[in-house]
Amino acid sequence: MKENDLKPFAFDLDEKDIRRERSKARELRASQWWKRQLAKGVCYYCGKQTPPKELTMDHIVPISRGGRSTKSNVVTSCKECNNKKKHLLPMEWEEYLKDIS
Repeated sequence: MKENDLKPFAFDLDEKDIRRERSKARELRASQWWKRQLAKGVCYYCGKQTPPKELTMDHIVPISRGGRSTKSNVVTSCKECNNKKKHLLPMEWEEYLKDIS
């Protein structure tokens, strides 16, 4: 998948929506639920054991694509996977993985 093949971003999001979702993400990061997710020490995408302090929060459906900061839409991700996934939707991420293998 090439960069210019990506789908458009959610066009109906305004700055207020984005700020609200980022605020919710900060609240989730402070929660016991998120701390338990980190304690598992596993990247959702590659499955590698990763020290909890090196895991990041990733939105499966990115905020920029209309995703929300909810427990069902955030996962632990190693920095390498998070940087590669960027703003891809799950189906785009799967296509990317097929293309690189």
